[in-house]
Amino acid sequence: MKSIVFDSSTIISIATNNLLKTLLRLKEKFNGQFYIPEGAKEEIILKPLSSRRFKLEAMQVLSEVGSGVIEIYSNPRVKERAKQLLDRANNLIKARGNWVTIVDETDMEALALAEYLNADALAVDERTIRLLVEDPPAIANLFENKLHTKVEVNQNNLNFFKDELKKVKIVRSTELMTVAFELGILDEYTTSDELNIVKIDLRKNLLEGLLWGLKLNGCAISEDEINDIIKSSLK
Repeated sequence: MKSIVFDSSTIISIATNNLLKTLLRLKEKFNGQFYIPEGAKEEIILKPLSSRRFKLEAMQVLSEVGSGVIEIYSNPRVKERAKQLLDRANNLIKARGNWVTIVDETDMEALALAEYLNADALAVDERTIRLLVEDPPAIANLFENKLHTKVEVNQNNLNFFKDELKKVKIVRSTELMTVAFELGILDEYTTSDELNIVKIDLRKNLLEGLLWGLKLNGCAISEDEINDIIKSSLK
């Protein structure tokens, strides 16, 4: 069965940009399932519900889960695999003589679930997780820049990520919302009614708004990548 696994970072980016309702139509076009791991429920529903700032977004996410657009997937084998991945990842980079915590268990649970389901994609906006899957050697440079110091790399664990996760495909919220844009799911924002109010290129402004909104709310994407997507999608 076709599936996409979402980690917490992607759901947060989509929710804070008021784009959760887009997921239903994307799912219908995809003709598969959208999953989050059980651990993500704490991060994107339960914890935010106890706050004031993100309570509304949590209620909106809860609504998407309640309606079945997003499904919570629980499996003990996934949790065991997540613990293995967590141990490997957090014993990968050493700085100033100490191992650096670079991921949390929920991150690894999403990765383990995508692997377990042989999902079509893992939707993740956080840069560290993407690099673990797509370019593990780049992790060292990332954390040298973050920590402003040289780091040591556990080569065995680095090889583990290079060898074990080759089949996991990563997408970001920006790619998902670009697909929604190209499919016309967001055309309600570019009708003649809007054009009568402001004489601008509505489609270009909508796509720019989508991509920059997602970037500014947590999606790791560069300005150059944004410009490339805009050029490609508006040909």
